[in-house]
Amino acid sequence: MTDSLVRPVGRQQPKGDTLGGRRVSRGHVATTPTPIAQGTQLMLYTRHLSGALVLSAYLLMPTPAAAQNSPLRLVAEPANATLQVGAELPISVRVVDAAGETVKMAVRFAAPRTVLRYRNGMLQAFRAGEFEIIATAVMPAGASDGPAPLTIPVTINWPAINRLDLHPSGERLFEGTTLTHAPTAFHPDGTPRPDLLVEWSSSNSSVATVDPWGSVTAHGTGAITVSASVDGVVRATAAYDVTAFPATELAIHGGADAARTGDVLHFEAAGEGPSGAVDGLPTTWAYTFVPDDSIKAPGSAAIIEDGAFVAEVPGRYTLLAMSGPLTARRTVLIHGRDAVQEVELQGQGAVQDQHTSDLWVFEGVNGRDYAVTGTWSADGWAYFWDVTSPTSIVKTDSIQIDARTVNDVKVAPNGRYAALSREGASDRRNGVVILDMADPAHPTIASTFDTNGVTGGVHNMFATDDYLFALANGDKYVIIDVRDPYDPKFVSEYNHPNSRIHDVWVHDGIAYSSEWQNGVIVVDVGNGRWGGSIENPVLVTSVPYPVGATHAAFPYFQETTGKFYLFLGDEISGGRDRAWGGGGTDDQPYDPKTGTGGVQGRMDGYLHIIDFTDPENPRDVARYEVAEAGTHNTWVEDDMLYQAYYKGGLRVVDVSGELMGDLGAQGREVAVYKPQDPGGYYANQTSVWGPQPYKGHVFFSDMNSGLWAVKVQPKSRPIS
Repeated sequence: MTDSLVRPVGRQQPKGDTLGGRRVSRGHVATTPTPIAQGTQLMLYTRHLSGALVLSAYLLMPTPAAAQNSPLRLVAEPANATLQVGAELPISVRVVDAAGETVKMAVRFAAPRTVLRYRNGMLQAFRAGEFEIIATAVMPAGASDGPAPLTIPVTINWPAINRLDLHPSGERLFEGTTLTHAPTAFHPDGTPRPDLLVEWSSSNSSVATVDPWGSVTAHGTGAITVSASVDGVVRATAAYDVTAFPATELAIHGGADAARTGDVLHFEAAGEGPSGAVDGLPTTWAYTFVPDDSIKAPGSAAIIEDGAFVAEVPGRYTLLAMSGPLTARRTVLIHGRDAVQEVELQGQGAVQDQHTSDLWVFEGVNGRDYAVTGTWSADGWAYFWDVTSPTSIVKTDSIQIDARTVNDVKVAPNGRYAALSREGASDRRNGVVILDMADPAHPTIASTFDTNGVTGGVHNMFATDDYLFALANGDKYVIIDVRDPYDPKFVSEYNHPNSRIHDVWVHDGIAYSSEWQNGVIVVDVGNGRWGGSIENPVLVTSVPYPVGATHAAFPYFQETTGKFYLFLGDEISGGRDRAWGGGGTDDQPYDPKTGTGGVQGRMDGYLHIIDFTDPENPRDVARYEVAEAGTHNTWVEDDMLYQAYYKGGLRVVDVSGELMGDLGAQGREVAVYKPQDPGGYYANQTSVWGPQPYKGHVFFSDMNSGLWAVKVQPKSRPIS
């Protein structure tokens, strides 16, 4: 959870520190004494928490006259920071008096969370570019002569490239044809360079030329070498012997004559020559389009990867396969998908005096159905519900633990134990609380696990019957043996380099951890194919996403196609990179440097769908996006996607068949439900956190109104 929320006037504020006359929730500040500046306390604020949002607003206030004339000033060592992505740099900020002597006073940093992290006196960089850190002194109560805020410029560079792969679209090049290249450059640690800039050249332009995007077009016959370079240093080449075009005929085979929007059709271009079939012809694909609705502007479709075709708009498509002097045509009729259904409200377990976090629905050991929900920034409460009758949800019990936030709740598949995550504990040990679920209506605390590095705050977990995967301070996940809930034991851990982990999900002995700027890290934790075990996790691969906002991943095996998909959700607070969407107050203009101002509580981000059938060669194939909102938790079951989209509500999407392109544009969205509660924490404001389909119903949590149960039904009437 990284939503920027400010409590409304008149609501009880959580306990915590004050900043600029405003209350900041306990646990929103990571406090680390620096070993460099003794007696000075450096605190890193990140915009995704409400405390950081308040800090940003405070920093944007005009500097008081007293501060302008203050004998105190802030001094940064170094004054300007330059480092590489993935590297660390020692940095400190001191308060000094007119004589240059250090004054013992706390200092706070404000920095973009997806770019920089400060810990133990070290600044760590995640993304290249030019950025700023704003440091401000924390003045004692009643003091008014503090130093002015200090801006520290930070330059982050990419490491040098040490390998360049070209990935040509074919092996043969004939006169009059074109081959493309998809270059990938790697840093010494094996991570790919995003936004790659490549310089291309041809050894003989009379035989073939190459454009700035790596497409090679042959104009004559002969031998050529295509060269590519990155940063003017690393080079790679591809050699081709261009011969005369061998085919006299071209035809399109496969696919179908009719399909629905979103259906993926696979076509093949086949060449014939004087001696028979000609293989390996470089082929360019295109299409023309006549829409069903003449009022509608022509929509889009995709033909990628050698004839794979998907349409987003109903109509008549003429597919064109072009190779050398030949062109083949094929017409396909595309119908609308007509996937719309309705969502009917069944019941609500209302929570109106505090924010609800995650949920888990399960069958108790007594055969009845239950749900557990957590709370966000609400003094450590978790609630237990009997949901056997979704139309009559009954709260059965509640448990309060030592925490500011119970961000995540999980129950073992066998229903024997449950786990509550802890953030903001008074003793700063955090960890997880293990519950005995022998009586699921009235669980009892069995134990607390707060050792082996889970003291920094547990944001997310995953539960199997025997093991609990618990995130530890955003660095790693710790695997805990919970076969005896009263005596949990440390088993192992996995800490990826340059990690900033948010979520973890385990499927078939493989752990998929979402790690913001690193994308998804895939680890063998018992599958065995890559030599991993629960005691010895082994890295399989990573799926990077340079946007730096990978929040959650959900793995899904599609039985009808045999494909394995990974659903990756972004979570971008403050409407980053949108000129009109902020994360602060509605009456201030959006500031792109701080992410404040503009539309209050704005969230962005969309769902990436990765074809993970070959784990060592994952491919980004599709997306699902709601333009006005951002993603949170995901669940996929029986070829249906259930997506929590914050202010966009609960989204139900048809993900049957092979997936390619924009699922929303294809009409795959089945239903939308936006809960509203006039008595909610924010009255009538939707903020859906997490969904879970269960026994024919869909349960979900909403931050402002608690637990909901709905049912997806066939469309019986037009939707207003």
